[in-house]
Amino acid sequence: MNMFNTYRGLPKSIYVLFFVQVINRFGDFVVPFLTMYLVKKLGFTMSQTGFVVTLCALAIMPGAFLGGKLSDQYGRKKIYLIFQSCAATLLLICGFIGTSKLLVVLVICSAFFSGGVRPILGAIITDVLPPEQRQAGFSLSYMGINLGVAFGPIMAGFLFNHHLPWIFIGDAITSYLAVLLVIFKIKESKPVLETQQHSELEKSEKGNTLSVLLKRPEILWFFVINLLFSITYTQHTFALPLQLNQQFNLSGPAIFGYIMSLNAITVLALTLPLNHLTKGLKPLTIMAFCGILYAIGFGMIAFIDNIGMYLFSTVIWSIGEVLAASSFGVYLANHSPQNFRARISAVSSFFFALGAVIATSGMGLFTDYFGLQAVWILLFFMCLLGSFGMKCLRD
Repeated sequence: MNMFNTYRGLPKSIYVLFFVQVINRFGDFVVPFLTMYLVKKLGFTMSQTGFVVTLCALAIMPGAFLGGKLSDQYGRKKIYLIFQSCAATLLLICGFIGTSKLLVVLVICSAFFSGGVRPILGAIITDVLPPEQRQAGFSLSYMGINLGVAFGPIMAGFLFNHHLPWIFIGDAITSYLAVLLVIFKIKESKPVLETQQHSELEKSEKGNTLSVLLKRPEILWFFVINLLFSITYTQHTFALPLQLNQQFNLSGPAIFGYIMSLNAITVLALTLPLNHLTKGLKPLTIMAFCGILYAIGFGMIAFIDNIGMYLFSTVIWSIGEVLAASSFGVYLANHSPQNFRARISAVSSFFFALGAVIATSGMGLFTDYFGLQAVWILLFFMCLLGSFGMKCLRD
């Protein structure tokens, strides 16, 4: 019971956001099945499909920056409601236009507005929690995300096979439900008074996002160092399936499925106890531990060749994922000016996207020249470097 005490006594908004995350991620039907939809239903080639998926990913970045800027200026709640409602309405229209190519444009536009939602939710958590409760708040939000992700794709798979338009309609309905929760249960949280800052590091700044990052170089360095972890983590959906196909041939996809299931189970089972065990540790210390776990979990793949060791590796890097999920947001919350919280969160979205690009295109080229085994060895040293870098930053 002591572990659950970690989440007791938080503001009501945090518990509401937990359910908002569960609903949103449970109903995230379109993204996981977008590739299949484009190929099987719209007849797109693989290159055309890749182009559309890339456009969706790119659309998220300007959406995140715009959503962050507007919510810092005009308030979190109202901008969230606008962006989430627009994203939902565009998907709802998709459910009624059949296989028209217009659907592609609407999905890309919806991705733009969805991108604006993410930094807003992180800013709300920071606004309503003092520093000592932020790890619990971000951890609870992360748990809500994973609960939704754990069960949503099952429903999405059923709808894809039996009631295809409801992929879009269902996604929209769950978004509207999240909007209703925010309308009735969450108050505006945008800081308006200097007295609301919790430390000197959260003091308001003048200028634009770039000038703030130059004034706070530790934030920029934090993003750069974390880029090493982002590149590494992305390999569980890029280099890892290639490795499994290379080693296990036709059994590779099935083993990859087991690994993904184990990852989800590990995250859900260990988020609460790990948050309890690390309570009181500084965010950068936790991030340094994450780097070590990533180094071991991903690095060992270079030398293993049986399923049991792959599962053991998965548990190790999944623990690193859990540690990073809450401490990353806490560090940003504690070091961001209160009037730039959402915009700084939007910059983090850009770096995560950049990490994904490097992890796929960059590592793809690296693999062509040096082979898959060299990828895991490189990741091992990258993560150790990242771990050392985190300890060199100021908490």
